[in-house]
Amino acid sequence: MSENFLLVGAMLLFVAVMAGKVAYRFGAPALLLFLGVGMVFGLNFINFRSFDITQGIGMLALCIILFSGGMDTKFSDIRPILGPGVVLATAGVALTALFVGGFIYFFSSWVGLALSFPVSLLLASTMASTDSASVFSILRTKKQGLRQNLRPLLELESGSNDPMAYMLTIVMVSVVTSPTVDVNAFQSIVRFVVQMVVGGTLGYAIGRAAVFTINKINIKNNASLYSVLLLAFVFFSFSFTSLVWGNGYLAVYITGLVVGNSRRLAHKGNLVTFFDGFTWLAQIVMFLTIGLLVNADELLNPDVLLLGGAVGVFLIFVARPLAVVLSLLPFRRFTTKARIYVSWVGLRGAVPIIFATYPIVAGIENGYLIFNVVFLGTLISLLVQGTTVSGMANWLGLAYEEKEPLFKVGIPDSIKSNFSEIEVTDSMLAHGLTLRDIALPDNTLVVMISRGENYFVPRGSTEMAVGDRLLVVSDRNEQELQEMYDMLGIKDVVHINH
Repeated sequence: MSENFLLVGAMLLFVAVMAGKVAYRFGAPALLLFLGVGMVFGLNFINFRSFDITQGIGMLALCIILFSGGMDTKFSDIRPILGPGVVLATAGVALTALFVGGFIYFFSSWVGLALSFPVSLLLASTMASTDSASVFSILRTKKQGLRQNLRPLLELESGSNDPMAYMLTIVMVSVVTSPTVDVNAFQSIVRFVVQMVVGGTLGYAIGRAAVFTINKINIKNNASLYSVLLLAFVFFSFSFTSLVWGNGYLAVYITGLVVGNSRRLAHKGNLVTFFDGFTWLAQIVMFLTIGLLVNADELLNPDVLLLGGAVGVFLIFVARPLAVVLSLLPFRRFTTKARIYVSWVGLRGAVPIIFATYPIVAGIENGYLIFNVVFLGTLISLLVQGTTVSGMANWLGLAYEEKEPLFKVGIPDSIKSNFSEIEVTDSMLAHGLTLRDIALPDNTLVVMISRGENYFVPRGSTEMAVGDRLLVVSDRNEQELQEMYDMLGIKDVVHINH
């Protein structure tokens, strides 16, 4: 029995990875293909309908995804957009839930479903947040730069807006299951604030504790255990914070931010590599599991198709744009095109579907209708928005090519020098063709040259040509290094992170 389980699991993972490769080639979101693989297996080969297990898998996967997303985010990138990011993650989610809830209430009455307003608002709450797995995966896979700090804004929003949607979902589940009990709005707001404050505080504290422990503990005889140790901190951050009435999802994201932005972290390169692979595994398992839940008869029910299609379209073209416009009103720095793009990248994914399992587990009468409507709405979002993320950025003139380093250099954390990659230009060769003719400052060296498919270590007498790629190491800080490049007329610079 266990051998059969492992065989099926291996087949699912193998097919999902191949589907991801196909998705990348054709520009489709890999997560959509993972979901599709799960649906195919669920409809034809595997009978799986455990919503409790799905919640558990989703919780574990989201811990990894949010932590990894925070770990890969530079605080220097999100600092300028911290205000709008927080507003989108809180007020934006609440406005989205309100707009969609109102639409569901009136539309369901018009088509004869007649959902009550609390149930309508519950359905809307599960879909109110953007999905961190979808946003992180699509934006980072595309290798596309976005102007006006839009990528860190979208990643910050998706990484921190789950707590608001989670809170709204839990409150509305309580309202629907206990209609005779009055829900105090003021108490709900206080509870939300307490959860956010406790989650943020403990996330920061646990992140600092993780960095301190990893730097001080000596397990160099088996460096792989550093990854295991950090994984323990991730799960501890979520579970302990949830235990003391904080928001575990926010705590995990903040812990990742603290760990990833630490100036010194032992074996950081190995840790990043481990969590990058583990995050993909978590995303694959989560989307496959969600796909297995699909029941074709329920999903193709006319009521589900009508309501799910209407909600998906309204969310994309009305509710999300309205919520973004109102949330970003106080922030004048964003152009109209930037606001349109933020509205468009309101991707739904695993998180809304995971939240949609709560009504079923709570025994709510319309629980399965809610789940299938959310599932269909998520499919529409991934198909319409997920496949056009790059195209929309190009159409709005917000995209630029984000170059990857040609030199794949593994830099130990103990080395504090800055590594960067530049391309030789005409202005660099104005005073001569050899390396010694370039006025490099002290403590700055060109350690390798790439010309075509050849790599070689240069000397002072080495002649260079326009288009050569140079690997430069310097003891100067990044700002001084950038000033030097500006003086030499070098615009094509790729900084290689530790």
